Amino acid sequence: MALFLLHETAAGYALFEAHGIDEIGQNTEAVRNSVSDLTRFGKVVKLRSFNPFTSALEGLEQINAVSEGIMTDELRTVLETSLPKVKEGKKPKFSLGVAESKIGSHIQDATKIPCQSNEFVNELIRGVRLHFDKFVGDLKPGDLEKAQLGLCHSYSRAKVKFNVNRVDNMVIQAIFLLDTLDKDINSFAMRVREWYSWHFPELVKIVNDNYLYCKVAKYVEDKSKLAEDNIEALTDLVGDEDKAKEIVEAAKASMGQELSPVDLINVHQFAQRVMDLSDYRRRLSDYLTTKMNDIAPNLQSLVGDSVGARLISHAGSLTNLAKCPSSTLQILGAEKALFRALKTRGNTPKYGLIFHSSFIGRASAKNKGRMARYLANKCSIASRIDCFSEKGTSAFGDKLREQVEERLDFYDKGVAPRKNIDVMKSAIEVADNLDTEMETEEVSAKKTKKKKQKAAADEEAAETTNGDKSEKKKKKKEKRKLEQEADVQDQVVDESANGESGKKKKKKSKRKDVD
Repeated sequence: MALFLLHETAAGYALFEAHGIDEIGQNTEAVRNSVSDLTRFGKVVKLRSFNPFTSALEGLEQINAVSEGIMTDELRTVLETSLPKVKEGKKPKFSLGVAESKIGSHIQDATKIPCQSNEFVNELIRGVRLHFDKFVGDLKPGDLEKAQLGLCHSYSRAKVKFNVNRVDNMVIQAIFLLDTLDKDINSFAMRVREWYSWHFPELVKIVNDNYLYCKVAKYVEDKSKLAEDNIEALTDLVGDEDKAKEIVEAAKASMGQELSPVDLINVHQFAQRVMDLSDYRRRLSDYLTTKMNDIAPNLQSLVGDSVGARLISHAGSLTNLAKCPSSTLQILGAEKALFRALKTRGNTPKYGLIFHSSFIGRASAKNKGRMARYLANKCSIASRIDCFSEKGTSAFGDKLREQVEERLDFYDKGVAPRKNIDVMKSAIEVADNLDTEMETEEVSAKKTKKKKQKAAADEEAAETTNGDKSEKKKKKKEKRKLEQEADVQDQVVDESANGESGKKKKKKSKRKDVD
């Protein structure tokens, strides 16, 4: 039985024919030993046809289709023109070896060409890939490497560009940065407290908040300069007049040592840096809230911004989180404890990252495990809705949150919760109502735009018509003026003509009298 090999390269499609397969007996080890030697391998495998790509764009389209296991029209024409025809009702006497079984099954379904993909075929294709530039004589040295490099760059760029879940990276980076900022701000604020306490140790007990402490330290600087006049400004900073008075009184009787102006300037600058970091942390938290509202609104409304973002970050993406079963989602973040429990045959952990949700903290000690299991179930549903739904809405997340609240009441008070089917029906109704409202708003917005456009067009038409009318009036006035001037000229001419005729008549009458 003849064996053909399909090799997809960056330059085009190549078909090879394997000779002497029966003598080898499809021994993988024999092929593996003969791959490195071209003289031996060239006797077994020979080039049958090579169809190059016409452009880099076509090569990218073909390789994208191959990676997804889809046979294109170009590949189909290559196979049908280069391989023996498969007669209906008869078993083909050849087979096609492919590297990926997925595209092989598609080729077999579409063209009835039998395909195989196994270790023996992979070794043959590996030899073809190794000596491909020797089989195709028309390729110049370096052409294949250039084509491979260009295709790799365009393929990777297209995968990054058309990745549906690329926005998840923003959430992952934001939550990582938030955690880092929390640690850094805490350590820097403690450093400010220790540094400034050498000068004003009593301020630590009066002001507990780190951000507020940095603001006060930046304002006070030298404690000896504090007086009753500063109470109003300190009240604006602290928000409490009693605390402001206490700070002034403590500064008067402080046991701290005096600091040089250079040291105070350094403390002032470092406190300003800590405040800037805190402000940036607040802005980053707002950014994370908006991104979570866009990417996973249902998960956000169910467990909050930080817990939802940590779940997405730990899973790798929203798609990976949606593919996780609820039992896996329940212990995400507690992998070490799980494997340690399995190794020591102890109790497995009940929760991982979802422990930070407020629902787990509100549940009693005996119900924390059951609450974690129930919450993981609802988180799994919410993540799948966010990942695979076409329109983003938080209606399902709100209803799932209500269900978790009802489950808490059931564990504490014994109040029977609603059924899942009833809750989902109400959520679907809410989502449909929101969609209709959005559609009506869009339609109304379009209508208002059309009205505005019509009004603008009418105004322009009115302006043009008014302009035309005014031009016509001007032309009429000019015509009238011209006509009047012509009439005046005619009258003058007539009067002059009449005067001359009168003189002639008088002369004639005089002549008659003389006669």
